[in-house]
Amino acid sequence: DKELDRAMVAHTDTHTDTAVGNGVDAVVEKVCSDELPVHSLERELGDCARAVLVRREWLKRQPGVASAEAVGRVPHEGFDYDAVHGACAEMVFGYIPLPVGVAGPLLLNGKTYQVPLATVEGALIASTRRGCKAITAAGGASAAVLSQGMTRAPVIRFPSAIRAAAFAAWMHDPANLAVAQEQFATTTRFGRLTSCRVTVAGRYAYARFVCATGDAMGMNMVSKGVSAVLDFLSAGSFGDLELLGLSGNVCCDKKAAAVNWISGRGCSVVAEATIPGHVVESVLKTTVSAACELNVAKNLIGSAMAGALGGFNAHASNIVTALYLACGQDAAQNVESSQCITLLEPANGGADLHVSVTMPSIEVGTVGGGTILAPQRACLEMLGVAGAGQEAGSHARELATVVAGAVLAGELSLLAALSAGHLMRAHLAHNRKPAAP
Repeated sequence: DKELDRAMVAHTDTHTDTAVGNGVDAVVEKVCSDELPVHSLERELGDCARAVLVRREWLKRQPGVASAEAVGRVPHEGFDYDAVHGACAEMVFGYIPLPVGVAGPLLLNGKTYQVPLATVEGALIASTRRGCKAITAAGGASAAVLSQGMTRAPVIRFPSAIRAAAFAAWMHDPANLAVAQEQFATTTRFGRLTSCRVTVAGRYAYARFVCATGDAMGMNMVSKGVSAVLDFLSAGSFGDLELLGLSGNVCCDKKAAAVNWISGRGCSVVAEATIPGHVVESVLKTTVSAACELNVAKNLIGSAMAGALGGFNAHASNIVTALYLACGQDAAQNVESSQCITLLEPANGGADLHVSVTMPSIEVGTVGGGTILAPQRACLEMLGVAGAGQEAGSHARELATVVAGAVLAGELSLLAALSAGHLMRAHLAHNRKPAAP
């Protein structure tokens, strides 16, 4: 079977890109001579899969490609490029397979999950699975969504600081917010403007709009609604406003920022579990006191000494990113979604271990974006949260709690391994191939 697999891979590498046929060579020549724009092949050819074939041949001839043969080794067959086009990526010439493993069972809020994680870091899934085992053996974890709302904060310039202040005062008036909400609602059936807070810096005003977006992560929905609000204001009471950018970095998207840490973005979630002392010792191979002592020294004091912003944890981003990749989320949003404080305390007179994670800005959606791709949707279906929930936003909230629960498991296991001195041993076992003879 292994020999057959290798033969099939070799056939794919040598056949599909060197004998493209079906008129592809002629199209490639047109692309290389700039008669046909390479960026719009899907539209020009009316065939997304054929567009990928042409683009691969074009790419092999381009400066900046050190190895044309390497292009042929990037897989491209068996993928739904129609789903990708206009939704997920541009200039597509193939796809990158990622191994997907499972961590579980994780008992969370009375429901059992097997959590899909896509990663190339050996030992990560095994470690998270051990944390899941400890949590489930302890009777499970609990998680709650504290708030839910996607944000967008355009940067607006006024002729004077006083006018910027007047705009802030107008937006902070509940009656005027209701007017803005009406304008926002004209652009969407699912989104709803819930609040707005304006920060003023001289002549610049940064209006941070907070919006309910149902089960979508919602950035596009929010941007469209905010644009409608600003168009309305510029045509009326604030004709002197100058929109410099729809995002003014107070949102704050894909950057570590105190505003997300304090005010939240997406879903703000807290998760906790109490692990009996015997489970700490038998499953996690450490002690309550050792784990608690390390957490203070590492995640609290160490992170403070490093000047961390929302980084008071061991490796929350590992689990967040792996789950995001598996479930079709925006992987770049791991930056703020991984903001987390992990707390460990002795419980029941020191016999047991209480562990919690608080994550104020988990940005997830179960509709739109990468969730439309079949493998990623399948991972959401595994969790029971694919598509829109019966109640608006319920699937997104449940997915956010799964993220927090998985992070809780990952934190618990890594801190245990570190406190017991087992980390390097685990990585040598799971993250290293033996040297070739």
